[in-house]
Amino acid sequence: MPLSEPTVERELHHTRRITLSGYRRADGLYDIEGELSDTKPFDVPNHHREAIPAGQAIHGMKLRLTVDLDLTIRAVEAVSDDVPNPVCRDVTPNFQRLVGLRMTPGFTRAVRERIGGREGCTHLVELVGAVATAAYQTLFFEREQRDSANPQRERPHVIDTCFTLRSDGPVVARRWPQYATGQDAGVPDGESD
Repeated sequence: MPLSEPTVERELHHTRRITLSGYRRADGLYDIEGELSDTKPFDVPNHHREAIPAGQAIHGMKLRLTVDLDLTIRAVEAVSDDVPNPVCRDVTPNFQRLVGLRMTPGFTRAVRERIGGREGCTHLVELVGAVATAAYQTLFFEREQRDSANPQRERPHVIDTCFTLRSDGPVVARRWPQYATGQDAGVPDGESD
């Protein structure tokens, strides 16, 4: 369903595109890649690049996180092709600090502790979060298959991360009844009020 038609005349001022892809590697690891691009529909003055022409990237960054099935970061590559200031590129080695970090609750806080503020790049740090979400989606079925084979599995981390997966809702009651709470516990999906 599209958004409603705007009721006030408007003019485009900024476009950010984020593209995410997840790959299973032959060695059993996964490469999750993200690309961020910021453009303007008009020329932008810049001290280091003279003027940045309309449609040309002001920010153009790429990030690859290599992860294992437990969502532990095994390798990182960060690239800043298009930047408003050449010194922006000097921060990319700091992203190696993410190696060994596991994508579990508290991941965003841990990322900011390692490469937040003056130790990182706002745009690449934002891309880390998007890549982490794509990593979860990329590995979801393999992780579910592995974890469902374990009768002693721990409570799935996705419970209570959104409205649909709330512990007192019908989806959790159906998929993980042992972790369901509230009035929908034991009610099949789609049959609650």
